[in-house]
Amino acid sequence: MTKKTFYIESLGCKVNQYESDGIAAQLEAHGFSRAGKGHPADICIVNTCAVTAKAGMQSRQETRKLIREHPGATVIVTGCHAQTDPEQFKKICGVDLIACHQDKNLIPAYLTREPPEKNLFEFRKPECSKRARFVEFAESDRSVSGKMTRAYLKIQDGCNQFCTYCIIPYARGTSVSMPFDRVMTHVSGLNRQGFKEVILTGIHTGLYGLDLKPETSLTQLVKTLDENRPVDQIRISSIEPNEITADLIHMARPGHILCDHFHIPLQSGDNGVLSRMKRPYTIEQFSDIILSIHDTLPHAGIGLDVIMGFPGETGKAFENTYRLVATLPVSYLHVFPYSPRKGTPAWHFTPKVPSDTAKKRAALMRELGEQKHAAFIKSNQGRILKGLIQNQRDRRTGMLKAVTTNYLTILIKNETDADGNPDSLKGKIVNIKYDQCGRGNCLLGRIV
Repeated sequence: MTKKTFYIESLGCKVNQYESDGIAAQLEAHGFSRAGKGHPADICIVNTCAVTAKAGMQSRQETRKLIREHPGATVIVTGCHAQTDPEQFKKICGVDLIACHQDKNLIPAYLTREPPEKNLFEFRKPECSKRARFVEFAESDRSVSGKMTRAYLKIQDGCNQFCTYCIIPYARGTSVSMPFDRVMTHVSGLNRQGFKEVILTGIHTGLYGLDLKPETSLTQLVKTLDENRPVDQIRISSIEPNEITADLIHMARPGHILCDHFHIPLQSGDNGVLSRMKRPYTIEQFSDIILSIHDTLPHAGIGLDVIMGFPGETGKAFENTYRLVATLPVSYLHVFPYSPRKGTPAWHFTPKVPSDTAKKRAALMRELGEQKHAAFIKSNQGRILKGLIQNQRDRRTGMLKAVTTNYLTILIKNETDADGNPDSLKGKIVNIKYDQCGRGNCLLGRIV
């Protein structure tokens, strides 16, 4: 078989990126060559996102762009948008195959057949179900590393929550988990490849283990990792507030494996809106969890997701959200205007919040997030922080940069090791103290 080149465009979440890297690793193992952005490719794969209407639009735009830029290439689309709305891609001239989620891992097998056999799994192009159904966890047969300094490991897929605004459970199906022993094997494999940090990720990571026999949990998994130390440090990409246990918080203390960083979806700070969203907690419960983290780990990074403009969100409900976030010890916000998704219950909810109102509320929340981040930075000034030196230098300054356990990015001024070699620091965990905060909260620090 003539060596072919492929290009993968991955939109949306870290789970998508992980799955794209897994497909790439399998193709490279079969002799395919990965093309860089803007370089010719024989095969183009688009791993789409459906979390918002904008993400879906961007997925279709990227597909059309790759068809224009790579005339004659085999074009495959997969991912959440391809799963929930395959008709949109059937309309795009030049799309050869649509791969449902359950077929995603078969893409390399399809492409490595000579000649390609379309009936290998048919890719369900005409009949791709709009609702995914998984019976077991689909994993790569090798540790997936990608090109990042911090490795991602998908340990869970799917979601049982069915929040009224979210399309993802329909795209990904119900929760499935990577077997416990396989997680340990993958983490150890990533450590052997030289990774110091592994980020545990999933669609609803806190559901990890509940579908396994025997049943286990995310807390038990982290406990086992903490006891065995197959890698230097573990980070959880995102976790629901009601799934943060006291044991999990304690395993983020100094000397333990878990990073003192929690990214937590709040979505709204109003109980009425939370109920309409079908979120499984109240603002009182949420506050208790955040304060519990802060009491145990006063310098932990705590990030929140917030949705503005959900149907029925009154001015008072917005004020409740703003006031709640203002009083909590959080370090950054991810703010999104509500995006109606056809096929979800909230699509039919009224009264609708005008888009300009939602955007104004989102802008105010982002300003609050910037204030919170600035205060968090100031609280860490002069402290000795543990950070991982990234493989890629800062694009603007060319300096080495580190990501700390509590999720600050610090540019390093004293870049050389004992032998005067700056590049030997890449990928290493070091102690850092930052003593200067420049424009745009750019932190300058030094290894101590």
